[in-house]
Parts: sequence; structure tokens; C-alpha cells
Amino acid sequence: RGDAAGDGRSTLRESLPRLDGFVPTPRHQDQGEGALPRGRQRAPGAGRPDGGPIGVDRGPVHTRGLRFDASVPAGGYAWWYIDGISEDGEHAVTIIAFIGSVFSPYYAWSGRDDPLNHVSVNVALYGKKPRWAMTERGRGAGRQAEMSYAVGRSGLSLDGDTLTIRVDERCCPIPRKVRGEIRVSLAQTLDRVHAIDGVGGHLWRPVAPAAPLELEFDAPNLSWQGTGYVDMNWGRAPLESDFLQWDWMRADLGGGASAIFYDTTLVGGDGPSIGMRGDGRVMVAADLPPKHQLKRGIWGVPRAAWSEDRPPIIRRTLEDTPFYMRTEVEVVIDGESRAAIQESLSLTRLKSPVVKAMLPFRMPRPPWRGPR
Repeated sequence: RGDAAGDGRSTLRESLPRLDGFVPTPRHQDQGEGALPRGRQRAPGAGRPDGGPIGVDRGPVHTRGLRFDASVPAGGYAWWYIDGISEDGEHAVTIIAFIGSVFSPYYAWSGRDDPLNHVSVNVALYGKKPRWAMTERGRGAGRQAEMSYAVGRSGLSLDGDTLTIRVDERCCPIPRKVRGEIRVSLAQTLDRVHAIDGVGGHLWRPVAPAAPLELEFDAPNLSWQGTGYVDMNWGRAPLESDFLQWDWMRADLGGGASAIFYDTTLVGGDGPSIGMRGDGRVMVAADLPPKHQLKRGIWGVPRAAWSEDRPPIIRRTLEDTPFYMRTEVEVVIDGESRAAIQESLSLTRLKSPVVKAMLPFRMPRPPWRGPR
């Protein structure tokens, strides 16, 4: 619509842009307002009255699968995150599929007006045969559908209860192939969406806190089974515009149960602290154990994890970058040692022009000529 009369500062909108891509399009038109017949106070029959505006606590927002067809506004982003650890603890994997790649210097330098012109799939294999690849591609390389999302020759697809991730990428700066398939069982999923900024500009949904995962790669030759984790994030603004840093951790409690802890620091002060635990079908709020600072990595990024009784033990550092760290740790929850994955993100570091200038050496953006 046009400018509001007598204002001129902003335009009126008929929708809530912060929920675009997460709330499905309604199938029926709402009826006009009016009093209920015969003086009643509730909706007739089994129907329910319309609710008021959605507040900070989203409640069980219906997300309809993994929302690979999510609409991403200019300046915003969406990503789907999968990680897993093998049963023997020797191997680990992380996959992140981006629209409006939040860590991309190219997206930042472009003014972030076209998220679909900045898409990528990041794959990281850890263990005896490590690989790391993240190639950004432009408009036309990303293909969205309700049940699938593809970037170049890589992609994610949901068929029934099985999420399949097909990877066909090339490492940089050493050009080694990374090619294979990961399958995650999503028989048990969560629908709850959390506003990690407290107001709804940045949304996080832990889809599957603990799920069976199988990995088969031919480049490198690698095959294993283990426990995986799946979540999705969506936002309407750059992360660094609203956050200073965050810490996140997921711990495997055994028997399909898990615990997740999330702590954010906003530009204006402390953000939400989220703690939950459960079996994948039902996650309930939980108090966060004591938070411990871990030894900083090569680049000096602060990192932290949660543990009862004693500080966490670092098993291995998976990622150590100028702005981000991912660590496999051993923590104590419920009096027992648990394996956990931790990540810490410094947005003040990511904002640095020096850091942004370094990223293209690991995150190339070649001209897109279609899948070959």
C-alpha cells in the first residue's frame, strides 16, 4: 500500500513479514467480523474463534514439513542444518543448506537484496578422511519445492519419513571431490518454533533432536551409521544486525533422548536462553546447567558449553575459524557423561571487513553454468 497518511515513514502491510515462509498460506478466507448469534460467547459447534496477534512465544506454529519452499525476504536468510556422529565416535558430519547465505561476504557486499542469488550447500566430514566444501552459487542454481531444495548438483529431499541429502561438491583451495548420500529418519519430529531474538525476527525450529543417520560416500570412500540432528532457521535481517554472539549445544542422552541448550546475546543486551529435553516427539522446557567457558581456539573466538558438576572436556575441535567454532565435547547431564556437539558464533567477528575478505579463499563463487 501507499504511505500512511500524515506519516510517510513506512508502508502498511497486510501480513506479518517475519512469519513468511513458516506459516502456510490459508486455505479459506476468514469471514467478516461481527457479533456471535443469540448472545453466545464462543464459536459454535466444534469450531474455534480466531486468535489475536501472535506474541513473542510462538507456541506450536504449524511449519508443514521442512518448508523447503520458504519465502525469504530481502536481507533475510533460511538454512537447514544436519549433523551426526558415528556409533564408534570416530566420524562426524555437518551439512548446511543456505538461501541468503548468512556467512557469505558476497551476500553482504551485494547489499543482500536478492537472497536467491546467494545459495550454497556446506558439507564437512570429520575423522580419518576429512573434507570441507562450500561453494556459493547465484540465481538459477537454487531450486525450491515443498519437499526438496537443490543447489547445483547437491540437494535435500523429504520422502515420507526419510530426509535424503545428496552431496556433490568440490573442496577449496585443494580441489578434492566430496560426493555421497546421507539419510536421516524423521519418524519423530517437533513443530515448535522459537524466536531466538525474543521478538520473531529470527526463528529456530529443532526438527529432530536425535534421529538415526546413515552416511555413504564414494569421495572419500566412507560409510557409517550413527545419531543425527536436524534443525532449520529463518530470519528477515542479517544475523550481525541483531546478535553479538551465541552459544548452542546438543547432547545425546541415550535411548533416543537428547537435551538442547541455546544462549544468545543481542545487540541491545542479553537474549533468550532456551533449554529443552525429551525423546524427539515431546521436548519440555528444562533448566540450563552451569555454563563453562572453553579454551579458545587458534583465532581466539570465545566458546562455551553446559555441564553439571565439572567443566566440559574437549574431545576434538571440529571447526576453528575467525568467527565460528564447532566442538565435540564430553559433558555431565543427570550425573552421567554425555557426548555433545557445541557451536559458538561471534557476529562481531563476522562483521569485520578483514574477516569478510578472508572468506572467499574457502568459499568461492564461480560463474553458474548449470549442473554438469
